[in-house]
Amino acid sequence: MEYTTLNNGVKMPMAGIGTFLLSPDEAEASVLSALQCGYRLIDTANAYVNEKAVGRAIKKSRVPREEIFLETKLWPSFYEQPDAVDKTLQRLGTDYIDLLLIHQPAGNYKAGYKLMEKAYQEGKVRAIGLSNFDKSLIKEILDECKVKPAILQTEVHPYSQEKKLKEFLDEQAIIIQAWYPLGHGDHKLIEEPLFTELGRKYGKSNAQIILRWHIQSGNIVIPGSKNPDHIKANFDLFDFELTDGEMAQIAAMDKQKRYYTCTPSMLKAYAEMVPPVDAQK
Repeated sequence: MEYTTLNNGVKMPMAGIGTFLLSPDEAEASVLSALQCGYRLIDTANAYVNEKAVGRAIKKSRVPREEIFLETKLWPSFYEQPDAVDKTLQRLGTDYIDLLLIHQPAGNYKAGYKLMEKAYQEGKVRAIGLSNFDKSLIKEILDECKVKPAILQTEVHPYSQEKKLKEFLDEQAIIIQAWYPLGHGDHKLIEEPLFTELGRKYGKSNAQIILRWHIQSGNIVIPGSKNPDHIKANFDLFDFELTDGEMAQIAAMDKQKRYYTCTPSMLKAYAEMVPPVDAQK
């Protein structure tokens, strides 16, 4: 495993497993499989409605809680609920969260951020950050916050490298965590001839080459899977290193092509949506 150090001194693994779109049963099985393979970073969210399952997997794994870096995200409809963090802790079955993020810049996200700051100051959360915020919205938070965000979780992959945003984040000591690190499974991206060539050179799959590029670029990755073989392969990234020239070749592939674009109507819907967290298994 390789680690990065957040702006408050907390160490965070560079590679983990995501649980987006996984049912509770799938999330429990995937997280347990990942922990058995050596993963120590787990990503979930209120809106995934699988936090209880993630908590169960952690307990079943018998990996000491202090060895696991657990992150989750607050959903907009919970930003103004004073007990939102406590309820999240209860669902996860833990007394602290390693990283808590504002999931969407919808609803009263400033109130949500203050809620996270309070949890941080109370020792319930070890680090806080943002998800799906653009530069202008990040600046809003920076202008008012007492605790600086440590992470921005956003879409990044070789076709959308967010170079200008990353320059700004580097100035602020905020680290990118990439979702859709493999371009939403776009076969055209994954099967780029360059990745095939590098895969042959290093004895790795095209996906492993892309994930290694992320890590060497300083991006934390959380690919999701419910296939035990894919889970194992997505973590087999630490026995090789791309050259500077190869990194530059991948950097030249940037097309600023995103697979997800948020709209005002989507943000309005997010603010009104209440995930059925209390009904989850």
